[in-house]
Formats: sequence, C-alpha cells, structure tokens
Amino acid sequence: MTVSTESELDWVLVLAPFRKDADYIATLLQEEQIQVLAAKLDGDLVNHLEKSPGMIVITHEALNPTVVAQIGAHLAEQPDWSEVPIIVLLERAAPVARVRSQLEGSWPGARVLFYTRPITPLELVNGIQSNLLVRLRQREVRDSLEREKELRLELNHRVKNILASVQSIFQMTKRGAATVEDLASDFSGRLQALSKVHAAVFEAGGEEVRLSDVVELTVSPYNGDGVTRIDVTGADIVVSRDAGTTIALCLHELITNAIKYGALSQPDGHVALMWALAADDPHEFYLTWTEAGGPEVREPTRQGYGTRYVRSALGSLFGTVPDIVFAPDGFRCTVRGPVERISAT
Repeated sequence: MTVSTESELDWVLVLAPFRKDADYIATLLQEEQIQVLAAKLDGDLVNHLEKSPGMIVITHEALNPTVVAQIGAHLAEQPDWSEVPIIVLLERAAPVARVRSQLEGSWPGARVLFYTRPITPLELVNGIQSNLLVRLRQREVRDSLEREKELRLELNHRVKNILASVQSIFQMTKRGAATVEDLASDFSGRLQALSKVHAAVFEAGGEEVRLSDVVELTVSPYNGDGVTRIDVTGADIVVSRDAGTTIALCLHELITNAIKYGALSQPDGHVALMWALAADDPHEFYLTWTEAGGPEVREPTRQGYGTRYVRSALGSLFGTVPDIVFAPDGFRCTVRGPVERISAT
C-alpha cells in the first residue's frame, strides 16, 4: 500500500507476523481513513522505518531482539520534537512487567502503551487515533519551532542591515558636517527618513511595498496647510523593501538639498516628482525630480554628501548612473533602469 503524504494524520506501521493480525488491524484503520503499512520481519523493517511512520503497532510475537534493536535505533535518531508512540499488543498470559522492563531498557524514554488481547476494535482504533493526534501536535510544535527559528534569523538579518545603514549614514554625514549642530540635525533627519520607510514596509506586511506609500511618507511633511511644494505623480507599482528604502533615502537627500540651496528655499519654489514605466518599453522604469522657482542654480565646486549618496545609491539600484543636472533654472535628477531591479520578485 502507498502511504499518502497529504493526510493530516501520520500513517501507522504494523508489525504482526502471526495469523492475520496485520490484515485485521489494517482493515480497522482503513475504515477510519488512516493510512497503514504492514511490515514483514524478513528484512524490510528498516526500510519502512526510514519512511518515518507516525506510530508503530507491534504484537508480542514480533518482539524479537533484532526488531527491538532496529526500532530502538530508529527512536534514537528522532529529533527533539519527535516522540513516536508505540502500541504493544500482549497476550493475556504475557509477563507484562518483564516485557515493560525490557522495552524500557531498549527504548529509553519512548512513548510505549500496552494493550492486552483480546481487545475490542473500538478500543484499539480509539487508542491509535488518540496517539496519532498526539503525533499531529508534535508536528505542529516542530513547525512552530522552525518558524520561530526562521523569524529569529530574519530579525537578525534585518537588524544587521539597519545597523549597517545607520553606520554608513553617520560616517557620510560626519564627513560633510561643518559643525556638531549640523551633524546632529542632518543625521537625525536621515534616521527619520529611514524610520519612515521601514514603517511603510512593516505596515505593508511583507517584503514589498507600494512605491506611492513610500513617497507619500517621505514628502508629506513638506506638503501641508493647503500648499503643495512637492507635486507627486506616479504609476501604481510595487517595489521591494530594499528598493523602497533606497528610493526614500535618496528623496530625503534631494528634499534636504532643495530646502538648503534649491527650489524649496524660496516661498514660490516647487518640485515635480514623477515616475512611470516607459511608454516604449513597459520593462523600463524612470523617475525624475525637477525643481523650479528657486534661486539661480550654479554647479557646486565640491560634491556634498547628498549628491554623492544619490548618485551612488540610485546607480547601484538601477544599474545606471542617474543624470544629475545643475541647470540655471532648476536642479534636475533623472534615473532609468529595468523595473525588475526594483520589483519584489
């Protein structure tokens, strides 16, 4: 008989070499939709045990030294969560105390239950079903432990990435700061930007986030009181957590530079932020940042932290260096690249 791997309950291995005990037990269990295999004692027991039965039903007649040793070796190899139930069917005249003592020595710590024959079909089936449910709970504990382990590994990975980002931001901010006050202000602002995008991803509940949500969290503090300083237009696309983080941090740097030196430093200045999939190639993504209404722009003689970060981060994300233009009528930044580079799949 083929063992079904789709059954919620585990399958049962029966060791009953005499009479038609194995067929009788198999029939009872099959009527209850329980999968069962009957093993012979001529060498195929080890192969059956390697298929990991959920429990074992064994008659007194099958308890020879070889079988006991093979089952003992199988039990010894079980992981911590696994405790394979074993039902031993004894004859009425069997020395229960002696058999129990021998099996406790051969199968230390095993979950062994003794039934005396004759036994009613209802009692046997109930005993097997009850122990299969115990086995099911064991598997649920196993799955819970595995999920917990995966979550710990993921948390450790995320914390390391966050700390690495914080350290990088601090080092680059420190190099560009003229005073301690500038360092504290700029570093705090960049941490807030990082925090916002992580909040957006957390609320999205996974490894992906809507780009519009990331942008909204990043630019909303600068649009208020009925005044839109940063006009946003974008396609409804979903990006990976890492891509969302990078784009948010780059937008924060562009906003910071616009407030200090560009369009947002003037009352009438504004920014147009737009992203879309290229009309001629739906696999090509582009994003543009265009400033207007600010002071006349002059290309700086020295690249600041913000420009260096935007050029490096967007270049790494999209595989192409962004086009940064210090045009007299307004600063512009444009980047293009395959949409697959920022998607979550």
